[in-house]
Amino acid sequence: MTKLGIIGGSGLDNPNLLKEYKEIEIETPFGKPTSAIITGKIGNTEVFFISRHGKKHSIPPSQVNYRANIYALGKLGCQYILATTAVGSLKQEIERGDFVILNQFIDFTKQRKTSFFESFSNKPEHTPMASPFSELLRKKIARCCQELNITHHKTGCVVTIEGPRFSTKAESKMFQLLGADVINMSIASEAILANEAGIEYAAIALSTDYDCWKEDELPVTWEAILKIFSENSEKMKKLLLKVIERIDEKESEFIEEKRIEEQGKIDEIIQPQEKTISDEEFIKSKIRTIPHFPKQGIMFRDITTLLKDAMAFQKTLKILEERYKNMEIDLIAGIESRGFVIASALASKLNKGLILVRKPNKLPAEKLREEYDLEYGKDAVEIHLDAIKQNDKVLLVDDLLATGGTSSAAANLIEKLGGKIIEIAFIVELPELKGKEKLAKWHVFSILGFKGE
Repeated sequence: MTKLGIIGGSGLDNPNLLKEYKEIEIETPFGKPTSAIITGKIGNTEVFFISRHGKKHSIPPSQVNYRANIYALGKLGCQYILATTAVGSLKQEIERGDFVILNQFIDFTKQRKTSFFESFSNKPEHTPMASPFSELLRKKIARCCQELNITHHKTGCVVTIEGPRFSTKAESKMFQLLGADVINMSIASEAILANEAGIEYAAIALSTDYDCWKEDELPVTWEAILKIFSENSEKMKKLLLKVIERIDEKESEFIEEKRIEEQGKIDEIIQPQEKTISDEEFIKSKIRTIPHFPKQGIMFRDITTLLKDAMAFQKTLKILEERYKNMEIDLIAGIESRGFVIASALASKLNKGLILVRKPNKLPAEKLREEYDLEYGKDAVEIHLDAIKQNDKVLLVDDLLATGGTSSAAANLIEKLGGKIIEIAFIVELPELKGKEKLAKWHVFSILGFKGE
């Protein structure tokens, strides 16, 4: 029977998910693991769960007994270890909620015991570490991400820092220069020890923040990390279950998959004209640009051409549906007028209620009003007083983020009525107008940008 170790919070150690559930304590030459080990069966696989930071997340990263954890899983006969972890993104394209299948690390820890070899009894032991993550497991994870339609990055270099503090801006920017894609406080330590123990090890990283390098983002906080991890926990659980289903695939299948992948690279060289474009590029190609509208110097991004293209509109909604289907949302708010189109279609797909944020004097019942500044003068938006209940979780939607004035006013209105903004979503962002800066107190997502165009 295949034996698989899982390190980190996954939710799979639920007695309702495991056959032959039990909790065991184990001693190692390096002390006790950081939690009791939960064990049971999922399908034909025997799984062993360790909470990296303890059951109540009481153990700081530098105090985790990584040696005991890896040794215990090896002693129990685990051929594979899957780790889950939250990471900060060091790249614009790795967004909150994206999964990263790590393939390299840079170890910036200073205090930890990251080797089982405290002396060389017979001969020197220097473990090769050129490719520290199991290629076999990484391929399985990537395939399962594709099957579940999970947004993921097939490779990623993680820099592991000592912690428990977060980076300075200078450090964050230095790690970017070193070539790191994401940052966390645990993975390199585990990967080193798993390689020494000869156990196939892979890590699924969930991007929860942008560390502190982005000038238009608030620096990372623990509360922000927990929020994003919680919103994506169900997605992580589904992915792990799918990987466990496929853990017994023979290596011959992996080799065949690699052959197909290599053939794909050859085909791409031979037939570059047949290369497919991404959904984002396809959507962008359907947006019409009208110069000098509504006044001289403005490049107007017209989404009416996107809306009339059935495939482009469906791809747009699919991206939004995948992003928000596992988030806890009570209501979707659309901003007049093109925001109504996107918000109503998305509300229907997600089976959520819809509320309208309107320009002045359009709503008939008692309402609340919020003014905002224009280049010359002021404007305002309004919401019915009974549209939102206290603590309703609201997704705010509009078609385009420019200066952020309308969206900021709408978000303020929602919060004044007692709602909580889960995120503000746009199809298009114009980064040069710095709208994200005005919306810095909320999470912002856009499908595509027209930077410098």
